[in-house]
Amino acid sequence: MTRPGRPGPITGRRRLAPLRWSPQLAVRLVLTAWGVAVVALWWFDTAATGVHGAGLVLTAAGRVCGLLATYLVLLELLLMARIPVLERAVGLDRLAAWHRGLGTNVVLLLVVHVLLTVWGYGLTDHHQPLSELYTVIMTYPDMWKATVGTLLFVAIGAVSARAARPHLSYEVWYALHLTVYLAVFLVYFHQTSTGGEFAGHPVNRLLWTAMYVAVAVCLVVWRLILPVVAVAGHRMAVERVVEEGPGVVSVWIRGRDLHRLNARPGQFLLWRFAARGHLLSAHPYSLSAPPSPHRLRITVKDAGDHSRALAGLRPGTPVLAEGPFGHFTAGRARCGKSLLIGGGSGIGPVRALAEELATRGDDVVVVHRASQAGDLALGRELEVLAETGGLTLHRVVGSRHELGYDPLEARFLDAAVPDVAERDVFVCGPVGMMRTVVRGLRTLGLPDDRIHTEEFALR
Repeated sequence: MTRPGRPGPITGRRRLAPLRWSPQLAVRLVLTAWGVAVVALWWFDTAATGVHGAGLVLTAAGRVCGLLATYLVLLELLLMARIPVLERAVGLDRLAAWHRGLGTNVVLLLVVHVLLTVWGYGLTDHHQPLSELYTVIMTYPDMWKATVGTLLFVAIGAVSARAARPHLSYEVWYALHLTVYLAVFLVYFHQTSTGGEFAGHPVNRLLWTAMYVAVAVCLVVWRLILPVVAVAGHRMAVERVVEEGPGVVSVWIRGRDLHRLNARPGQFLLWRFAARGHLLSAHPYSLSAPPSPHRLRITVKDAGDHSRALAGLRPGTPVLAEGPFGHFTAGRARCGKSLLIGGGSGIGPVRALAEELATRGDDVVVVHRASQAGDLALGRELEVLAETGGLTLHRVVGSRHELGYDPLEARFLDAAVPDVAERDVFVCGPVGMMRTVVRGLRTLGLPDDRIHTEEFALR
């Protein structure tokens, strides 16, 4: 794609897809109903005398906050348990986004729970709040455990804040988040021993214990047992590492019966490599070539310590992988015509998906975005596909500062691909690029159900 002339401004109105039943909506409704049931359980078990007077009202409000916080904690764990039915309905990237969004609410509810409950106790017992707090922590059963657990939740919330995340490596962030399991374990004891909705209420206690056990089983099965079984069955190992461009490498992985993974071009897996600095945390990298029964390939751009260190992996290094995940697949393309836009490491899934779409006979246009020509990783492979008639390739090279404009704005996309409004569009790359493209596509009149994106950030 050469620099186009500046066409006139695009006019049009965003067309929203009609509201309809979807698996994602069903999941939202089920999770919301579960939260409503938690509050309803408290409501039906609370007598009118239990909310008479300022102290009892504050205590009751604190207990509701505690119940909701506990529910959201279990939900947070469930969202990231890699449960196939949830992943297929929502997508791991969106589940991770929900997880991040709920985390702030968990911390706020826990803090409010402590403040209101202690304040309510203090009013009822005619004690000062700080004195009552000391009494609660030191004399109530299992309360010191709950205090430690609450402090852990607050600490995890602090390091998860948007302002703090850029200052922590993924490995440190991941290690800190593992302590959430300890925090849940510590908080559980005070809930069952002193919680007004549990002490003397065997049915409530049984229901909540069943919820804890169900979430724990999901975590053990899908986060531990099945990945270990997959490692033993597929015996994946690094075959070779190929430099694709400055700061970009492809890692070829060999294995046994890899077709049983049912991975599709465009999907990603969570990868661990049995090498120093790679084993303790999993990172999401997309397939950059159609998978075969004995080989997979990922292409990774240097974006930090972990991705940079992939270039030093040695052949034969054992590989552990969870997945596949994601909805960035040919199954989402239903128009017979597709536009694929990739930049940075996002060109990996775009390249793999482009080949599958072209092979099945779709009309495929690929826009390859890079700040400079040397950054066009996998460019030769896309050229070969274009030369064989499999797709039309446009290269968009140059930084916005050098060009004086953003070449992926709506008017330039419309000039380069005049029938863009008739296509399914897949976009993958840096977050800023994706936002610009999605905003432009909506301006051009594409409904949301034909705009497909995938984000890899799990934090």
